[in-house]
Amino acid sequence: MQNLRVAVDVGGTFTDICIMDEETGRIRIEKTSSTSDPIDGIMTGVGKAGIDLSKVALFSHGTTVATNALITRRLPRTALVSTQGFRDVIEIRRANKEDLWDAYKDVVRPYIPRRDRLTVPERIDAAGAVIEPLDEEAAREVARILKRRGVDAIAVCFMNAYLNGENERRMRDILTAVMPDVPVSVSSEVLPEIFEHERFSTTVVNAALSPVVVSYTNRLGNRLAEEGYERDLLLLHTGGGVMTPASVKDFAARLAGSGIAAGAIASRHIAGLCGFPNSIGLDMGGTSTDVSLAYEGQSRVTKDWSIEFGYPIRFSSIEVMTIGAGGGSLAWTDEAGSLRNGPQSAGAYPGPACYGNGNTQPTNTDANVTLRRLGTSLAGGSVTLDASLARKAVAEGVADPFDLSVEAAADAILKVANANMSDAVRLISISRGYDPRDFALVAFGGAGALHGAAVARELSIPAVIVPPNPGVTSALGCLLVDMQHDFSENCMVDATAADPETIEAQFARIEKEALDRLTHEGVKSEDIVFQRSIDMMYRGQWRSLAVTAPSPIRSIPDLIEDFHREHHREYNFRRDDTPVSLFRVNLKAIGVVPKAKLLEYEPTGETPDPKSRRTVWFDDQPHDTPVFDRDTLPAGFALSGPAIVEQFDSTTVVPPWAHAEVDKYLNIIIRTKG
Repeated sequence: MQNLRVAVDVGGTFTDICIMDEETGRIRIEKTSSTSDPIDGIMTGVGKAGIDLSKVALFSHGTTVATNALITRRLPRTALVSTQGFRDVIEIRRANKEDLWDAYKDVVRPYIPRRDRLTVPERIDAAGAVIEPLDEEAAREVARILKRRGVDAIAVCFMNAYLNGENERRMRDILTAVMPDVPVSVSSEVLPEIFEHERFSTTVVNAALSPVVVSYTNRLGNRLAEEGYERDLLLLHTGGGVMTPASVKDFAARLAGSGIAAGAIASRHIAGLCGFPNSIGLDMGGTSTDVSLAYEGQSRVTKDWSIEFGYPIRFSSIEVMTIGAGGGSLAWTDEAGSLRNGPQSAGAYPGPACYGNGNTQPTNTDANVTLRRLGTSLAGGSVTLDASLARKAVAEGVADPFDLSVEAAADAILKVANANMSDAVRLISISRGYDPRDFALVAFGGAGALHGAAVARELSIPAVIVPPNPGVTSALGCLLVDMQHDFSENCMVDATAADPETIEAQFARIEKEALDRLTHEGVKSEDIVFQRSIDMMYRGQWRSLAVTAPSPIRSIPDLIEDFHREHHREYNFRRDDTPVSLFRVNLKAIGVVPKAKLLEYEPTGETPDPKSRRTVWFDDQPHDTPVFDRDTLPAGFALSGPAIVEQFDSTTVVPPWAHAEVDKYLNIIIRTKG
């Protein structure tokens, strides 16, 4: 029987594998070292976990292949064909800078150099009418030039093509006739939206990534098939759903940022199981921390994101804020003599000082070892930490310069790290109009459970949820998603002049396209769900807010009131006397994938004894602290801090001012005493 679901999340250091039995809901995990070719690491992990791929009903994968290709610029040679006079749109950008006050820091170069950006005569006006048809002779000459240059992918971006893609499609036909094996991305299909830089940039990224991810998914699919897997490989995309290789070919840029979305999905799902529709995910790894937010059971979604500043990717993406705070983040002193933490990191190698690989600067891991919150034997004994090296690094790097005891210095390092993470939580919550006190914090990743309670205390968050397997929670997220595609179409009109029937006709067009795509991917009609929204703004604004739209739309005044209310929640003000404009209609098309339930456990009433005790430091004070093996903690078990809970992939800290309880899903829920 095909009763297994397998999810794989490939990180920079480890490849995490999560295996769920559909019949029982039981989950087991495996970790293996990532490899230069991620597929080798995946197949090694599959073999190590003893997975019979012929019994796998679903194989879901979160990948960093697209992200890494953009960061390292290891991209195939890509060309851009644009309207005559507009070859430099992607270089001019928005003329903004990441650091407004640094006059010497240049924005990174475009993904396509100027010599490979060619133009053709054509013109579409602002209403979508063809003013000048495509000059087909010039188009054929461009095709001949690009064939001689041996380009591997092409982006076609014409002005105003979001209203009428006729000239773009004809250009694609000419290119395909000359170079049938070269993928061509056209902006009117990739992102039919106004704002030419964002549309051009997204299409360029999509074209450049297409050969990379298509090759990767084909090779991985073939390797899995050789081992007996019979279904489609499902790939997690940034919007929070999965897509098949058939869709990857046309929308490769959706895989950029794939890996970080999985953790946000898992944290939202786990919080919902625990009865918290509002949750904040804190995914702390070795180098960085990813913070996400879900409100009323829905993750925040943004279209304002990029892998490199200045080159936006305007596909819908779960909003995740990443900061340089991880187990390997370095503690250092700035020119003013203040203690800082990160974003510099010791990385996987040489790693923290306690790894014994030559690093002498203190890290968060060294501070946790010094305070004895972290033991010296990790990952089932496969990793041994040297506490003397950790103390030496903390003493020389922080304690001596600041005239502190070693324990006080280690505590200071962690307080700075926790303050950095708390600031990131404030940015994604308070600055968006959400009160952290109305949320639960889901702490996961290799180091999240070490710091979760302290961050929650800083922000007055009432509960911290530590999943059963914090280190592989992102992989679990790949098992909790549906097929999903996002569609949009411009609808620029004053709200008072908007016609509900015209808007319904727009939704009908994109719903048909969505239905065709999901049907092509094998989704049954009864498993298809559409979620509508309309982007709206006050007249004169250029940034919009998405408002949920009913089906069918009957009342424009109700939509306007919903917009005022959403604007007040987001920005704490509303202007009822200011005219409102409609900007864009959006559709999220979901193909529901059956999900196995997580295994529930009944309380046993057992009270396990700690496996050991050790002196652990909290707030510069030593505490005799029990250390528990998490595998022995049953549902219903409660403990009062201080306590340490160790397991294969993470360590959970319950401070003296907190208590914890294990729920029926074996999550540890930490709350402040009283």
